[in-house]
Amino acid sequence: MTGTGGDGCSEHYSRLIRELSALLFTIVSPSPAPAPGMSPAAAASMLLGASMALMLCGSVTFAIGLLLMPWVAGLALLFGFAGAVSNLSSGFFGKPAWLPCKDAPRGRICSTIASDVLVA
Repeated sequence: MTGTGGDGCSEHYSRLIRELSALLFTIVSPSPAPAPGMSPAAAASMLLGASMALMLCGSVTFAIGLLLMPWVAGLALLFGFAGAVSNLSSGFFGKPAWLPCKDAPRGRICSTIASDVLVA
């Protein structure tokens, strides 16, 4: 089965879900003649097993996410802190505006904005 841009794992799971849905629809759907091998108790048992399997997979996925969440949050805080330190160490807005320029006349404060930016 080939897809356009999707990975093979998601295609495999979607195919499994489609097959499971088709199987459940075939068993649960009303038919004119009763199926020889499926009793109502067997259908209920099969639906109970399917729901238990879905709950188990969901709880495992939740547990993995719960275990990984502190690591992801810690990395996000670490990268944010590193970015803030890097930004502060390089100067918040570049050269401070209150420092006088070397080529400006005495008593004048030079702007950190380039002169071509001020032209409209």
